[in-house]
Amino acid sequence: MTQDNKIHSLVDLLDDEAKALLSTSGAELIKKFGIDTVRTVVLDVLSGRNLRDSTEMLTRRRLASLNAATVNMMLRGSARQSDFVEKLPEIAEGILEQKRLSKTERWMAQWVLGLTDKASQNVLCDNANLLTEYRQRYEAVYEDVIAQNASALGNLSGAIHLDDEHVADLSWKFMLYLLGAVGVQTLTIRGSEKSVYGKLFERVVLGSLLHILGFEYTGTNTAVNFQREFWLSSQGEQRESDATALWEAGQRVRFDIGFIGRGNPEISLDKVTRFAREVELGRSTWYMATIIIVDRIGKGSKIKNLAQRVGGDIVQMSMAYWPQEIAQTLNNRMGFEHPLVQMPRADVRPYLSDAMESVPLEKFLPNQENKNET
Repeated sequence: MTQDNKIHSLVDLLDDEAKALLSTSGAELIKKFGIDTVRTVVLDVLSGRNLRDSTEMLTRRRLASLNAATVNMMLRGSARQSDFVEKLPEIAEGILEQKRLSKTERWMAQWVLGLTDKASQNVLCDNANLLTEYRQRYEAVYEDVIAQNASALGNLSGAIHLDDEHVADLSWKFMLYLLGAVGVQTLTIRGSEKSVYGKLFERVVLGSLLHILGFEYTGTNTAVNFQREFWLSSQGEQRESDATALWEAGQRVRFDIGFIGRGNPEISLDKVTRFAREVELGRSTWYMATIIIVDRIGKGSKIKNLAQRVGGDIVQMSMAYWPQEIAQTLNNRMGFEHPLVQMPRADVRPYLSDAMESVPLEKFLPNQENKNET
């Protein structure tokens, strides 16, 4: 039975699992879905499969869970406040007017008003005074659409039950507000995960690759034994590369990786020329090789030849045997030795599959979890 308890938080209408799905970092999401899932995705990427394709089911699972949570939010709100659906845009406006909001609270309120973070910045110009006017225009649009559909199709009515208990009445307004929020939710989560998974898998893919190539992870951001070891750059630090590997005394290679579609020639070449080929380590001068790993290189692009002219190499992950290409590049540059260098291509995928079983993926996950914005 509906109780008239005024609602001031949409997040309070979510269960704990839904709140976690809204606020978790990439590393936490991976732990939730399981390290074996990550292992499968990394093997897919090492075998030339697109990252977004490999992580699509992870995204789909998260979206389905959040879609269900949004339905539950509408039902819980209707059960607590008799005019919840009617007042929903005003409730969202009141939340967004608060000065300090968690990311989850901000997202939920924005979705109710058909906004993403970017749309909020563009439409409202970060001016809270424009929020009321926007909300009124938003409601007016929905009222027009509801009136048109009621005239053309008739009134939509019904009752929603959970375990045979009536929790909410069905109407055009209920359905359109729900579907509007779910649509914007999908845009937000997909945009967020593109960045989250990209940053996360940069580390685990590079870490896995270098482990398979026989380098030992130092766990620090610097050299320890100065041979056959590597380290990964930490999130948020000023960096020139995503990973650095030391083969033998005097030989070092930097890696930069990006899951960004076709490699932009200007960006990729800038990365190559930006990396110094020699660095001072202690009192010794080390030879510096540079390898840029991109998703794809555009057809007819001359970027690989341009990179070689300035002492770097570019490898594209869309090629099924790109880890072997890296091993061969290191062999040509510094005499690197590894079974992949001369391995028949038919044996590469089985070899990578077996090697992935012993990769310590947990070591490559970020130590610092992303926290809610305030």
